Amino acid sequence: MDELIDELKVKVVAHLNLQDITPENINPDDSLFNSGLGLDSIDVLELIVLLQQDYGIKVGSAEEGKQVFQSIRTMAEFIKSKTE
Repeated sequence: MDELIDELKVKVVAHLNLQDITPENINPDDSLFNSGLGLDSIDVLELIVLLQQDYGIKVGSAEEGKQVFQSIRTMAEFIKSKTE
């Protein structure tokens, strides 16, 4: 799981072109929004694309998306649950 979390950190920084954030500075349990990484709704669309392109996974609904995109860890848990 730690490898997947580290992989996701790198992909999120690269995919969202986060200039002032390095993967090493991301706490996997921090919120992706507000006081965490400060992402917005456009960034969520990019993360949905990332999950589809890199992992072949689709988020089924807005409600599921709220659960999946809480943190890097919740994204990793979702990926793991869908790929096992």
